[in-house]
Amino acid sequence: MNAIVLAILVMVGLSLARVSVVFALIVATLVGGLYAGMPINAILDAFNDGLGNGATVALAYAVLGAFAVALSRSGITEVMANRAIRRFHIDESGSASSRHVVTYTLLAALLAAAVSSQNLIPVHIAFIPVLVPPLLKLMNHLQLDRRLVACVLTFGITAPYMLLPVGFGAIFLNDILLTNLNESGAELGLEVTRQMVPMAMVIPIGGMAVGLVVAALISYRKGRKYNDRYLARGDETPAEAAQHLKGWQKAVLALALISTVAVQLYTGSMVLGGIFGFAVLSLSGVFHWHEQDGIFTEGMRMMALVGFIMITAAGFASVMQATGEVERLVTSAAEVIGDNKGLAALIMLLVGLFITMGIGSSFSTIPIIASLYVPLALNFGFSPMATIALVGTAAALGDAGSPASDSTLGPTAGLNADGQHDHIWDTVVPTFLHYNIPLVIFGWVAAMVL
Repeated sequence: MNAIVLAILVMVGLSLARVSVVFALIVATLVGGLYAGMPINAILDAFNDGLGNGATVALAYAVLGAFAVALSRSGITEVMANRAIRRFHIDESGSASSRHVVTYTLLAALLAAAVSSQNLIPVHIAFIPVLVPPLLKLMNHLQLDRRLVACVLTFGITAPYMLLPVGFGAIFLNDILLTNLNESGAELGLEVTRQMVPMAMVIPIGGMAVGLVVAALISYRKGRKYNDRYLARGDETPAEAAQHLKGWQKAVLALALISTVAVQLYTGSMVLGGIFGFAVLSLSGVFHWHEQDGIFTEGMRMMALVGFIMITAAGFASVMQATGEVERLVTSAAEVIGDNKGLAALIMLLVGLFITMGIGSSFSTIPIIASLYVPLALNFGFSPMATIALVGTAAALGDAGSPASDSTLGPTAGLNADGQHDHIWDTVVPTFLHYNIPLVIFGWVAAMVL
């Protein structure tokens, strides 16, 4: 068995058994590295070298978590949730139709925010810890299944950059996928243009869209009950703070939200954006000055698990790359295929799934697999469009269903703010079932028909 496949199976198996994801990643790192023949010192060195790659994002999430808790402590989220509950009669009997309208409107708004975060306002996953926790009380009263919300957010985070060449999509489709395809296929006569790349990804993204519809209308259509829990406590509860929230303070809160996004876009730093927004809230008087240290610490604690998973996942990915097993995995798969073109497409997609789940990012995976997949695809007679679909889909597979991916960790960070959303069973498993399986099916169809 290939070391990367073994490591992924260990990580997924332990995670599904409800072992801490951080613990599962560390054990899988050791198992994969030792099976590949690496000395323990080399494994630890590669693991430690990779930790820094996840530290920046982890710190950013901690700071944004502090900002989200400060917003909750101000009472503004309580005001907004209660107003929506009263306005649409959500808690009243016989209000099922009204509840459905609000539910799907909320889901549409979250989807629009997620899509915008990739293309229109490229803040990536930074919007989730700020936007989602304040909406949890409203979701509770709607009895909205958070597994569906996780599917909506993950779709909005991954599908746009795979299809639309704007924002992060321009980086993924043009700067990474297009460039690596042309570099890997230059000596083999492959020439790919910018117009071809998004067109080749239409069918695979169609598979994700089908998965989203199934999640919304079938899998998670029924309600799920959650308890109302305050995200922050101090001298007052958020409900008490909401009773004496002044008009000018509400304006400052709006300014804090806008400035958080503006500072991040201007500086390119989620950390600075979160710090600036928290500072504005501290100066607004929505909570007492002596409470700010406790609120900041509480927010960082709320995001601690997600942060540690991100850091550990970066170390895990570093070891997986250091094993040198990626090329051997592809070579072994090619030996199994024989001359069967359909089987070749399927195995290339499945191998891409394991590689991307191990590395945790499609952006980082493409340079690795393009050099291996392009000659293999052309050798089997796949067209340039089919080759694009194979490489692009294989690289994106892990983003939608890996325990260590930003696309799953981001939704968990927001939905588990009150401790009622499990990362593996409520985010990873639903997104894997509704996106990775359709991606494999529709990616295979794209490879065969294009």
